[in-house]
Amino acid sequence: MYDVIIIGSGPAGLTAAIYTTRASLKTLLIAGVKWGGQLMLTTEVENFPGFPEGIMGPDLMMNMRKQAERFGAEIIGVDFLDGDFGKSPFKITAGGKTYESKSIIIGTGADTKWLGVDGEKEKIGRGVSSCAPCDAAFFRDKRVIVVGGGDSAMEEADVLTKFAKEIFVLHRRNSFRASQIMQDRVKNNPKIKFIFNSQITKILGEEKVSGVEIKDVKSEKTKKMLIDGVFVAIGHVPNTSVFKGIDLDEKGFIKVYNHTKTNFDGVFVAGDVHDSHYMQAVTAASFGCMAALDLEKWLREIR
Repeated sequence: MYDVIIIGSGPAGLTAAIYTTRASLKTLLIAGVKWGGQLMLTTEVENFPGFPEGIMGPDLMMNMRKQAERFGAEIIGVDFLDGDFGKSPFKITAGGKTYESKSIIIGTGADTKWLGVDGEKEKIGRGVSSCAPCDAAFFRDKRVIVVGGGDSAMEEADVLTKFAKEIFVLHRRNSFRASQIMQDRVKNNPKIKFIFNSQITKILGEEKVSGVEIKDVKSEKTKKMLIDGVFVAIGHVPNTSVFKGIDLDEKGFIKVYNHTKTNFDGVFVAGDVHDSHYMQAVTAASFGCMAALDLEKWLREIR
């Protein structure tokens, strides 16, 4: 019997584990076969506090993991399969075994919607990014392309104007779906140009991005374009499909009640799995702290 089972091993889950173990709560963290979250796909991280020279994403996650383990967190590298959140103690199935706990923290994060084109996957962190606030500084005086037509794409383009020499916003339709205020902001910036009715069919380059292949969706003609970076901003998919009975919003993110609580008493949530707005490593870690503190208080009250 555990005091808490944490599902997810990104910044939210590992930070929560640091707090719960330091509070002397018996903690099991179900990390997944692929542990560490989105930061395992990044290279240098320059905007996480405490690392003035920056730190590689996988190194940051390993540091967090070692810190949680130092305080006694039990971490298993298996995938969550199923859970009964309707009654306590909660029964969680992972890796073919069943575990029981007095409380739960869900911190499974959200995955970027990638383009799924040739040359993309192997260049993530090598010119392909999904986070301008994280990576824009690496593209100083470079030419970059942002894919998307919503507010996220406009925000990415706006952030990039502080660093890149030239930004192209590419959208498969003939108009953006972003809010008018966001559209006006990017359209009034001379650094930003627009490519409508188009989609990227291939990302070019050997070790890093050197260009893209673009297809006109109307004429179906293709052309190559020299570019140094590709920022994908077509949305995120929260990892919530496996959680039966948990309230979700219209985008599939977990609904939050009273800071970090879900609709089930004793089940808490932290990070990008509920936060569709900020989606930063530091905010995910902050939500992990909050969920752990709320959970600790809840356990004290029911004892």
